[in-house]
Amino acid sequence: MKLTLPDSTKNWTSIIGATIAIITLFMIAFLFALSTIFNQGGSYLGLIIYIILPGFLICGLLLIPIGMWRKRKKIGSENSKEKPLPFIDLNNPKHRNAAFVFVVGTVLFLFLSALGSYQAFHYSESVEFCGTTCHNIMIPEYTAYQNSPHARVKCAECHVGEGADWYMRSKLSGLRQVYKTLIGDVPKPISTPIHNLRPARDICEKCHWPEKFYSRTIRMERHYLRNEENSEWDITLEMKVGAKFSALALEEGIHWHINPDVKIEYIATDEKRQTIPWIKYTNLKTGKVTIFESEDDKITTNELKSFELREVDCIDCHNRPSHNYRPPEIFINSAITAGTISKDLPNIKSVSVEICSEEYESTKIAMNEIKTKITEYYEENYPEVIEEKADILKTTIAALQKAFSQNIFPEMKVRWNQYPMNIGHIKSNGCFRCHDDNHVAKTGEVISKDCNICHLINAQGSPANMVKTSIGEGLEFMHPGSDVAKEDWEETLCSECHEGNGP
Repeated sequence: MKLTLPDSTKNWTSIIGATIAIITLFMIAFLFALSTIFNQGGSYLGLIIYIILPGFLICGLLLIPIGMWRKRKKIGSENSKEKPLPFIDLNNPKHRNAAFVFVVGTVLFLFLSALGSYQAFHYSESVEFCGTTCHNIMIPEYTAYQNSPHARVKCAECHVGEGADWYMRSKLSGLRQVYKTLIGDVPKPISTPIHNLRPARDICEKCHWPEKFYSRTIRMERHYLRNEENSEWDITLEMKVGAKFSALALEEGIHWHINPDVKIEYIATDEKRQTIPWIKYTNLKTGKVTIFESEDDKITTNELKSFELREVDCIDCHNRPSHNYRPPEIFINSAITAGTISKDLPNIKSVSVEICSEEYESTKIAMNEIKTKITEYYEENYPEVIEEKADILKTTIAALQKAFSQNIFPEMKVRWNQYPMNIGHIKSNGCFRCHDDNHVAKTGEVISKDCNICHLINAQGSPANMVKTSIGEGLEFMHPGSDVAKEDWEETLCSECHEGNGP
């Protein structure tokens, strides 16, 4: 039986639209089968299947009724007897065929739309989409994420969370980011979106159960000095994450800051929230309020109104849970401990830190400079290393290049000092933003920087001369290196010397 359709379908606009729709539909089906059966294509194929091609399909389908409307309008002007509005006469084979095609096509389109929308939703929320679609721009974030404790947590679970409203916000924000990417208006480095993040209680507490209280934990660190022997220096810390016993909940310890019986609010005067001159502590049980103000960076009562008053939550300290860019001092220590950088190469710690701390125009240049400078250093100062330990030197250079490429990204100007981490107090102020002996209340109370508030030193020193004490007791800190006088560091903040990747 010959399929006949109304005369209004016989126009170039509708024919072109139908052709586009049919070709696009077959392309979607083919590429979907390719990606599903053969697991080929990667993130860009998903972008084409679920976002780009459906756009062409919809445009093609829209051209069909537009062409029919224009043709009918033209027929109506030529034949005054033609009815001005469309009508359906199922006794007319043309109308009956058109209605059949429309109903079947609509059902099929709705089914494919539902399937495509579902797949597009999940694809746009996938780690692959977030990390690799805007490849060059997101390399630093994606690389750091893959080497983080949250490597198996999807990006959207932290950056978007549950709920349709936040999903729509993220997609609208994404459109602006795509536009800026297309026109090349991308800041380098990309600013941390701390002002647009959802509260930690909406995100972090979905996995990190707030009612689960942890007692103290032991943390062991291994460092290497910048001397010829790359001398090992170890420290064991008893971290006061919670109270001495978990049954005591949040009565003391680092996580006391989120105790439900207290409320801590603060004002930061910079975009990165690194300068905190004003802190308000409220005891919710007694109603007592204490205001602490920095003696070096005071703000007036009028200025207080112009700044955001923020209540402390997890992200104020755990500000880089998945995108932590480690400084050379840290990632080189880790590589030496892991054995990928040989401790047997004289001065390798010092030389490596110095080379990796320099700024380079691109990763390619950095890789070449690391190889060239290390090789030249040992040729000039330790030629016997070139002769006797060539293989060790080669693997060390490769390991250093890998560690550099996982933490420093010259193209996007991403370095450790661009993204300060607030856990700790060595490479950035972190805890010292508040705990600096400089925030004083009118009553004379001071927010102390005493080390023992957050941790106790149970052991420290070189393996041959390790000084130890019992669990629950603390040692006085001994700064490694015989050339470091106590009076030079005792009254200053650690970050004042170490922030720029100092010793």
